[in-house]
Amino acid sequence: MNFAVRKRRAPSIIIVSLVDILTILLIFFVVSTTFKKDQPEVQINLPESKTATKAPAELEHAIVTVDEADAIKLDGRPVDVGELERAVRNLSQTQKASLALQADRKASFGTIIKVMDALKLAGVRNLPAFTREK
Repeated sequence: MNFAVRKRRAPSIIIVSLVDILTILLIFFVVSTTFKKDQPEVQINLPESKTATKAPAELEHAIVTVDEADAIKLDGRPVDVGELERAVRNLSQTQKASLALQADRKASFGTIIKVMDALKLAGVRNLPAFTREK
């Protein structure tokens, strides 16, 4: 008996579709990483000032934030008004010297005064406030 012997084809990988998929993945990763912006921890609507200047960011600032709901945060961590004085005292001397206040335009004036009073009791002498250029 004679058996018919078929020749086997060598396996081949179709590269065109792999190149398309890799190109799409490359474009996706490039686009997703270049358009990523740093999101601030707290959305603050700063008041406008005609004398506002942009300060150089050479020092490590500690920022006390009061948002429109009168929530107080020290460097992004929620802090109560009573704990603020102790928390500021525990900061390093350079951070305490460069401490700044960032209050929302709609924050209550009473809360801002309480925060400023607690900072003064903690030994902060110079307290700049962040404003927005007009």
